[in-house]
Amino acid sequence: MKFLEDFKKFISRGNVFEMAIGVIIGGAFNKIVSSLVNDILMPVIGVLTGKIDISKLTLSFSSTLINNEPIAIKYGLFLQNILNFLIICFSIFLMIKIFNKFIKKHNESSTPPKTSNEELLLKEIRDILKNK
Repeated sequence: MKFLEDFKKFISRGNVFEMAIGVIIGGAFNKIVSSLVNDILMPVIGVLTGKIDISKLTLSFSSTLINNEPIAIKYGLFLQNILNFLIICFSIFLMIKIFNKFIKKHNESSTPPKTSNEELLLKEIRDILKNK
């Protein structure tokens, strides 16, 4: 029974919901970046490199062990996944920079917090001690 109560407390916290939203947005963002790489950047890179499709680059070895089928190392897919990763990292970096600028502007435009009575009294005591 205690386990279920602890689980209920855990699941009702805001952090779990925020994390779930982050995962969903991350999945959608992944599709956008994949489309950017596959549909926009890779064709441009292909034109610049002589219409080479990076994702189809392979290194093949003949094999006598598996029905004489060649063994293919698909390093092109690996390179494309590295490119996807770098683009995702760069996009997240830009989003965080923009978000931080927005938060900074929002914090600067808000009014400064009021000084509490305790702080005022401590400042007065400090000033009195400085003058003596």
